[in-house]
Amino acid sequence: MNRIVFRKLFLIWLAWVLIVIGFQAFATARFQPIFPDRAQEWTASYTLPKTYQVNRPYLVDPFMNDQVCWDSEYYISIALGGYDDPKVPHLTPFGSTTYWQDGMLIGGERYNGESLSLNYAFFPFYPWVMWLFAQPLKLIGLNLIATTTLAGVIVSALGTLMGMLALYDLTSDSIGDEGAMRAVFYMLVFPTGFFLVQVYTEGLFVGLAFGCLAMLRRGQWLPAALLGAAATLTRAVGVALIIPMALTWFRTGDWLDIDLEWRQIYYWWKESWHAIFLAVRKIVRIIFGIHKADDPDWEFLRKKLVVVVSFGKMLLAFAPLIAYLVWKFSRLGLNFDIVETNYFGRGLLDFGSAYYNWAGAFHGLFVHIPERTAYFLTEFFGLVIGVVTCVTCIKHYPEIAFFSLAVVIISWGSGPAQGIIRYILGAPAVFIMLAKWGKNTAFDRAWTVASVLLMGLLAMLYAFNFWVA
Repeated sequence: MNRIVFRKLFLIWLAWVLIVIGFQAFATARFQPIFPDRAQEWTASYTLPKTYQVNRPYLVDPFMNDQVCWDSEYYISIALGGYDDPKVPHLTPFGSTTYWQDGMLIGGERYNGESLSLNYAFFPFYPWVMWLFAQPLKLIGLNLIATTTLAGVIVSALGTLMGMLALYDLTSDSIGDEGAMRAVFYMLVFPTGFFLVQVYTEGLFVGLAFGCLAMLRRGQWLPAALLGAAATLTRAVGVALIIPMALTWFRTGDWLDIDLEWRQIYYWWKESWHAIFLAVRKIVRIIFGIHKADDPDWEFLRKKLVVVVSFGKMLLAFAPLIAYLVWKFSRLGLNFDIVETNYFGRGLLDFGSAYYNWAGAFHGLFVHIPERTAYFLTEFFGLVIGVVTCVTCIKHYPEIAFFSLAVVIISWGSGPAQGIIRYILGAPAVFIMLAKWGKNTAFDRAWTVASVLLMGLLAMLYAFNFWVA
């Protein structure tokens, strides 16, 4: 990518960040909606005017409050107080707690018994990066919540910039500069694109996941593996990056160098480390003139190291899965399952519950509650767009398409019928195919107008703390 392209993308990104944040501030200053929000059955009880966000200190700080809503509370909490922070609701055998000053309450009574923070339902990498960025920002003099909120917005925005650069790099060779720019633009103005600059994980995940795919395309295995592992620790669907990474590794043919039966791997592994040791020792001796580079033993070591490199690539290809398994069997992962199942009602690939919930959502389209009908229309719209674009992308970009389809399927199969239109931001096939269809001028203009208008509406609702996705 040359300097001119980078400058163009950077200026588009900067203008987009300022416009989205500015629009949300303008919208909340211009009028006030009527509470509660009836987008879903449960949102009405959560958004009552006198009780919503009461005793939720991370959601009421006035600084950049338009970029903070719903799950933002947990990311700020983890960054500030860790996973066991008492200032967020906890799951107990008697229900969930509320916060009062320095303690937890259940039914108005002080509670000090067994509990598990709802923070455990959220992956660690985004709040960890927020904490890291917040350290130098403390010099500004804001309070801790405001500082961490600012850090979260910056991390999301920088992740989005990284995602833009990666998406352009992934597509410029196949659909040209104009098509790649269109893909980037469609990502920014997607109906839920504003989430990319809120205190939510979408911005960082897009940067890490798309960056992983771009590095993989360039054959940069180590950066791809690191980005893939980080994406997995940001959102659970990051583990799906193993699909393009494993397919790419298989296509390279490097696996042919590992001509071993599984029972031989242990002995090969010991020989490999011995070969590495001998190679390092020989290189050191060559440097100091003790041995010559044309030593006959050098060819033997070179062949041995080829196998070591091939096996190393295989480990890098499985980095997302390795990262996921390490997290899964850690304290974070074990507590994640408890909170997700018993409070949020979610589970990995819970297709039975997902089918039941989405059938109920389809029924919700026809109830006489306009807010609910409008909300579920956006969700089914996101589901259809996600599936259609991923399937049609398989022919042109199979690795990207299968990863994107996995993102859609995992998101759909997690349980509750909500969030799909937000989750598919992490599926690059969506923007690639929209960009290809956007070659048609009529489609380009129609999609842009519809997408921008819907994004503006959803960004405004989010700023007012209504449920969006």
